[in-house]
Amino acid sequence: MKKELSIFWFRRDLRFEDNVGLYHALYAAKQNGHQVLPVFVFDTNILSQQTEIKDRRVDFIHRTLIQLQTQLIAKGKSLYVGHGTPLEVFTKLLATYKVISVYTNHDYGPKANERDQAIANLVEASGGSFHHYKDQVIFEKDEVLKDDGKPYTIYTPYANKWRAVWVNNIPKIHPSIKLVDYFFDTKPFTIPSLQEIGFELSDLVVPPLVWDAQLVKKYTDQRNFPAIKGTTQLSVHLRFGTISVRTLALETQKLNSTFFNELIWRDFYHMILWHYPQIASGKSFKPKYDLIEWRNNEAEFEAWCEGRTGYPIVDAGMRELNTTGFMHNRVRMIVASFLTKHLLIDWRWGEAYFAQKLLDFDLAANNGGWQWASGSGCDAAPYFRVFNPRLQTEKFDKDLKYIRKWIPELETPNYPAPIVVHEQARERVLAAYAKALNEK
Repeated sequence: MKKELSIFWFRRDLRFEDNVGLYHALYAAKQNGHQVLPVFVFDTNILSQQTEIKDRRVDFIHRTLIQLQTQLIAKGKSLYVGHGTPLEVFTKLLATYKVISVYTNHDYGPKANERDQAIANLVEASGGSFHHYKDQVIFEKDEVLKDDGKPYTIYTPYANKWRAVWVNNIPKIHPSIKLVDYFFDTKPFTIPSLQEIGFELSDLVVPPLVWDAQLVKKYTDQRNFPAIKGTTQLSVHLRFGTISVRTLALETQKLNSTFFNELIWRDFYHMILWHYPQIASGKSFKPKYDLIEWRNNEAEFEAWCEGRTGYPIVDAGMRELNTTGFMHNRVRMIVASFLTKHLLIDWRWGEAYFAQKLLDFDLAANNGGWQWASGSGCDAAPYFRVFNPRLQTEKFDKDLKYIRKWIPELETPNYPAPIVVHEQARERVLAAYAKALNEK
């Protein structure tokens, strides 16, 4: 006779603390007298898209799963880690156990929604139920809308409404950590090695899962200077859910309004992705921006990717990204503006490159950031705003500390000359945009 149990499916929520879907799964198990098998799937549909065998994100996930497994084994429990498509893994689980219910947390991209619907159909066809919950954002989907019921497309009014909703709906912490005894009692399942899923150990350096209250308090004044530790570097932990966004928001809400706004921006971009899923398939949020005639010079794109444009602040950022999987947010804006405006290269090329390289890659935020930089997105920078790399350097890396860290050959014959002249590039991009947008 098959063992009766529920499943909790981990995805972007790799933690036991304040995990909404996990709390509901374990609480239901407590009430109904059954247990919960925690499951993670190394999805081959996703893994097959990775271009590097030493992918830092896969490495990060693998290390995190081992940490979770260590905690479970100490209690006589175990994490089940499958390798294959979700349909393949869940078909095997349904054949092995009598699965009465599957719990998970929401995802927001179109492909993720299709995946979840397929698993829901599979589970329900076998007689089980499928439950999913909001966890990776604070407010989602239709929770912050205009008075006429339509979604916001401008950040400031959205943020104002968001704060009003927050006052009456301050999130609660879900004490899922207190219910771990209701996980399934079992001998440890073997977690596939990185090699078994087609990858190798990377040079990953994981930002610590801690934040400094003093740093958050100084965030407004320090966040734009890449040479100093002025940001929390929690983005990777928010991306993979090793920290709860609710916990972070509640603990920091009174420390710094600018930092708190960043959490609102995060919700904003996820809301946009939900209501306008076409942006995930390469469409500009503003359709007329798809009429722009991009130059798409491959040699110049390669120079940008490798940090050889001759613009030090741009090159430093790209080298930081390639070396560490991280890039300071101010520099992200500079390099994105440079690619789209100075080189007149399609923002989708930059979006795809960041998707390959960023440890904290998030579809909603990455798409939002690139469309903001190119002018094609919601509440985007106006198309005629072209960041001047020299002025950005003077404002945010005046002493060249950040630049020299990543470009040791600066001011030597080994450093390349600029591949484009700022003034000429500005005139060129303004003409190209004006032509496409019918601006005079």
